[in-house]
Amino acid sequence: MADSTIDKARDLLAPPVRRSSPWGTLAAAGLAATAAVLMAGVMVLGPGVRFEEPPLVQPAFPNG
Repeated sequence: MADSTIDKARDLLAPPVRRSSPWGTLAAAGLAATAAVLMAGVMVLGPGVRFEEPPLVQPAFPNG
């Protein structure tokens, strides 16, 4: 009788086995990849980059 209650108590005290989902891992990897691409874009462009539009018509002879 005492042995069975001890065994039941041990079973109750054992941590439950958690099975991880591969979808969670895939989502975390996707989030990390997206963040890496965005951070690389910030590093390449930087905060002071401006894109100026070219003039519509360029003269044939720039010096006149």
